[in-house]
Amino acid sequence: MTRSELVDRLHSRVPTLTHEDAKSVVDVILEAITRSLVADSRVEIRGFGSFSLNYRQPRVGRNPKSGEAVQIPGKYVPHFKAGKEMREGVSATAV
Repeated sequence: MTRSELVDRLHSRVPTLTHEDAKSVVDVILEAITRSLVADSRVEIRGFGSFSLNYRQPRVGRNPKSGEAVQIPGKYVPHFKAGKEMREGVSATAV
């Protein structure tokens, strides 16, 4: 699902919201999650899941074209862990 599909679905489920209002709601939620992660804070949405940061250690990689060793610095990456209800819902519908 893309951001625009999410906005369209929100707009169709809450008819009192205009399309622009639905877009603003989605943008505010995603911005809040991003700001919390930038501030090194964990975001938990009950029944959905949690967003946090994982640290990836520095490592040696390879340039695929030349095969030369390249030093890759350590970095923080966003991580999502699905909540129990989401995992169970996905498992129940998986064929």
